[in-house]
Parts: sequence; structure tokens; C-alpha cells
Amino acid sequence: MATVEYRNISKSFGSVEIMRDLSLSIAEGEFAVLLGASGCGKTTLLRMTAGLETISGGELLIGGALMNEVHPRDRNIAMVFQNYALYPTMKVFDNIAFSLEIKKLPKEEIRRRVEEAAAMLNLSDYLHRYPRELSGGQRQRVAMGRAMVRDAQVFLFDEPLSNLDAKLRAHMRFEIRQLHNQVGATTIYVTHDQIEAMTMADKIVLMKGGEIEQVGAPDELYDRPVSRFAADFIGSPTMNFIEGEVVANGAAPAFAAAGIKLDLPEALSAQPGQKVTCGVRPADLVLSGSGDIEGELVLAEKTGADLNLHLTVGGADFVATAPRGVEVKPGTAVRLAIAQEKMHLFDAETGRRL
Repeated sequence: MATVEYRNISKSFGSVEIMRDLSLSIAEGEFAVLLGASGCGKTTLLRMTAGLETISGGELLIGGALMNEVHPRDRNIAMVFQNYALYPTMKVFDNIAFSLEIKKLPKEEIRRRVEEAAAMLNLSDYLHRYPRELSGGQRQRVAMGRAMVRDAQVFLFDEPLSNLDAKLRAHMRFEIRQLHNQVGATTIYVTHDQIEAMTMADKIVLMKGGEIEQVGAPDELYDRPVSRFAADFIGSPTMNFIEGEVVANGAAPAFAAAGIKLDLPEALSAQPGQKVTCGVRPADLVLSGSGDIEGELVLAEKTGADLNLHLTVGGADFVATAPRGVEVKPGTAVRLAIAQEKMHLFDAETGRRL
């Protein structure tokens, strides 16, 4: 295990600068997820960590040692790629053992490491098969086993589940997190899927345009997003947003929009007349005849455990999560209530949390 530290990292491709002064620390044994949309720089940062991309500026330290000019093979890292990158003419045993054979380790040591990794990944019965004889999930586990046997300081995962179907992705999320708990190695995992990030990470690093938008535990990003972008990216169904302004309401301020008025905390750092965006998570809304939010039901979407109620509120689309037994019909009026502490308020101009 080792710490990973990025100090003022910059990256340019020719005259195009895609990352500037990025600083981040990942603790020893931590499972950190780099999360963001395509093009945000997360995979580039991972590849610089592995030594597959050069660093244009700043410092990368692994275990306290400067790595900027260190060859990838000497960084003591292991990487699992999106496309598995298995050797098709080698059996599973040889695929897992390949890096150990390159190091010319004793055959008994190689066999011991491969068998231990295979047992942990439920691959013991497949060691004599070729990759073409395996399912997608089994191939991904072989790629993980190849990384595990190296006893690396840091494990790097580059969107390893994006090629799998939904059910297998859920199963592999569990397996990768369980593997991390058993091995305890520092792990950096890249994904664009916020569900993967929320279910697997000790720490999420949400990226946007080559910069870090927010860093924190999954619950922290969900409960207190620092910006509208972070609030919109985390959570499923996504957060509802209502455009309005702050108005005076006696001693306490209130949020006002088309047909909506919601009391706000007294300590809120917003002034009457300020344009704001109110964010409301679907799961935080409650059906209530005396609720302050009224909308017209468009569709009741069944998800099995719950209903997602799609409404029109003040001319905008709105989603609320309700228990599956609720009887509502499209075209009817629905009133919703939300607790004051569950509301999120963002400055309309900057998008930052108030």
C-alpha cells in the first residue's frame, strides 16, 4: 500500500491545455473514484499515474517518491483496462502469471500466487481455459487476477465494467469492492457512472473540465453538493431544480417561484431579491395534501420497489419518488411537501451552494 499525491498537476496536448494545477491526496489503502463525464480528464489523470502519459507540469508522488520520470514498470502499480487486454492464445493461468514470468520468479512462487488470486476471484475451475471460452465477467476477473498477483502498491481501474450488462455490472461492483477489502491496496478507479462511485468509493473525486469540482465521501456529495453541477451529477433519479428568488418572509427568508413559496433557514447567506436555484431530490419529497409544491401528474413510472412520479411543476419537469402502492392517475393534481433541511439552494449566476 502507498499514498498517491498529485501536486499542481498540469497536462497539455500541444497548445491545448486540458488540466491545470490539479492537487489531490489519496491515503494509503483508500478506494478513490475519479468520477465525471467524458472529456473531464479522469482517464488522462489515471494514465499519468500509470506512466502511460507524460506530466506537463507539477509532481506525482507514490509512497512519497517522485514518479514524474519513472518508467511504468518501475512504479509498482497494477492497471486493469476497460477492454481486459488478455492474451487470446494463452490460457487463464498463463495470462495471470505472465508478469511474474517476465520477472523470472520461481515456478512454485508463480503457481502459489496465481492459485491464491484464482481462489479469491472464483477462477480456480477456469485456469486451463482460453479467454474465448469465458464470459465477459470472467474475463474481467482474469484481468483483475493478473493485477493482483503483482503485489502492487497501487491498483488502477480504467472503467472496467462499461462493457458488461447491468446485472453483471452490479455483481462485479460487489466483487471489486470485496477484493479491495481483502487486499487493502490503494485503489484509484475511473468511471462516468455515479452509481459505481456511490456504491464502491471511500472517496469520490468529481471532475469537470480538467478540474476537481468536489472531493468527499459518497454521502457528503449526495447530502451537501458544493454546486449545481455536483448536485445534478450525483443521485438517481437526478435532482429537480426550480428557478426563483429569495424573498423576505418575516424573520426568515423564503424561496419563491411560479406558484411556489418555501421557507428557508434563517442562517442562510442569501439576500431578498437574489436569484437562486432550489434543488430538491425526488426521494426527499413526500405526498401531502398540505404540501407547498403542486404539480400535474404526467406519468407514474414503476421501478418495482417504488414509483417515479413525473409531474409538471410551474411549467418545468419534476420527479418525485413515492411508495409503490400509491394510486395516482395522469392528469390529476398532486401536492408534495419537503423538509426544510432537505432543500439545496444554489446561486443562479455562479451555481455555487449557498
